[in-house]
Amino acid sequence: MYARVTTITTPADRVDEAIRIYQDSVVPVLKQQPGYRSTLLLNDRASGKGVAISVWETQQDLQASEASGFYQEQLAKFAPLLSAPPVREVFELAVSA
Repeated sequence: MYARVTTITTPADRVDEAIRIYQDSVVPVLKQQPGYRSTLLLNDRASGKGVAISVWETQQDLQASEASGFYQEQLAKFAPLLSAPPVREVFELAVSA
């Protein structure tokens, strides 16, 4: 499996808004994507930093979610909140317990 890790930074006073967008708008459509397995959203309220991790069955599934424009559409939902450009990384999932 593969994981996409996206780090965003928002003003600290807008963290709750970012969490709501992820929970109410991103997660429901994420669950409909082929190969999607799970997601985590980690936040540091003091700094406004958030890390979204989505796990995909195959690297091709993850790549397809980007080639289709899905990933970019989800990032666009956060554009008004961002105080720095998002950072995207992809990892092979080595251990899951």
